[in-house]
Amino acid sequence: MHRSVSSSSLFSVALGWQAPWEVIDVAFDPAAGRLDLQVGVSRGARFTCPHCGAEEQGVHDTLKREWRHLNCFQYQAYLQAKVPRVRCSACGKTSQVAVPWARAGSGFTLLVEALLVTLCQAMPVRQVAQLLAVSDMRVWRTLDHYVDQARAQEDFSGVSCIGLDETAARRGHDYISLFHDLDAGRLLFACEGRKAEVVAAFADDLEAHGGCAENIQAVCIDMSSSYRAGVDTHLPWAEVTFDEFHVIQLVNKVVDAVRRQEVKTNPGLKRRRYLWLQDKHAWTARQLIQFDDLKRQNLKTHRAFRIKATLREIFRTAPDRHSAEPLLERWYSWARRARIEPIKQVAQSLKNHWDGILNAFDSKLTNGRVEAANGQIQAAKAKARGYGTTRHLITIAYLVAGKLTHLPASPFKIPVAAKTLL
Repeated sequence: MHRSVSSSSLFSVALGWQAPWEVIDVAFDPAAGRLDLQVGVSRGARFTCPHCGAEEQGVHDTLKREWRHLNCFQYQAYLQAKVPRVRCSACGKTSQVAVPWARAGSGFTLLVEALLVTLCQAMPVRQVAQLLAVSDMRVWRTLDHYVDQARAQEDFSGVSCIGLDETAARRGHDYISLFHDLDAGRLLFACEGRKAEVVAAFADDLEAHGGCAENIQAVCIDMSSSYRAGVDTHLPWAEVTFDEFHVIQLVNKVVDAVRRQEVKTNPGLKRRRYLWLQDKHAWTARQLIQFDDLKRQNLKTHRAFRIKATLREIFRTAPDRHSAEPLLERWYSWARRARIEPIKQVAQSLKNHWDGILNAFDSKLTNGRVEAANGQIQAAKAKARGYGTTRHLITIAYLVAGKLTHLPASPFKIPVAAKTLL
């Protein structure tokens, strides 16, 4: 092991510390790939009582502590210190003083924690943990702390228009509900489940962040009965919109159901699923040829596709509710007379949600941003090959889609003042 006391002052300056804290010794072990910085305080140093704030308290004793720091070159670096405790002459309590390089209870320095948060926005937690040779749980505890801390400082006072959707937590029927600010394009609140009660939980969280449930003027949701019941109960003054995305998604499921039934008697429909789910403008030349061949066969699938395409065209061309209503009424009449039972059923389902569908033509609301955020969350989950708990998924959801403004900055980000000197 090689020691160099002369480099201590250099490390003190590099770490940006001020008296009474200073690096008093440096130990380097090349075989272990480790650099240890011994930290001490100047003789006679006095501190403020962490409990009551009384100043100029003398050191009672010290406790040895260690923190993982940013790597120095290719070597792991650690800070080690005998942290002073003071016995306060004012309140009589004995308390450990706070160190400037780490938060209480953490085995990482603040810079390492900032690095963990930065990396986890782009990489799976397990890979970050392996990169830094620490346990997954230590990384998760850091993320939970900073995400919760950042959310506590978020201001939701201007939120008036929200989108609500669900995303799968794991295989089966485990879901989390996601509430988004449609104006700012950010995730506001995530919680386990997709029952009506999640709307009450959102309203409470909104109030806790300076928002007001009575200010929610519009809600964009799918046609889930539980979400609708939750909105009717807890946000009854909000105008509900069933956007084009969810309406077409519902009809697409029916078109595919018709195809799957008809493929039993018409093998030509095999491996043609996306032909009927996509719009014509997205078809390849080969798909156009396939469509021309199949439409001559008087297929129920083709008729169902035409009904879906017409509905899509209404959403694209009708400028407002007044223009859309007669077009939708004619579409509904056609769908109910189509002699295709699944199409008749979905038409009736849309009729039961008529007012919310018509609202979409005036409000112009869409959950497109919500779906994009859900895609980010699911991509992160897939990259990580799933998460052990729903809490972990919610933490990552906030990290990638919450646009949190109070997360620690990357330790490698050049300060603005420094940039002006370059």
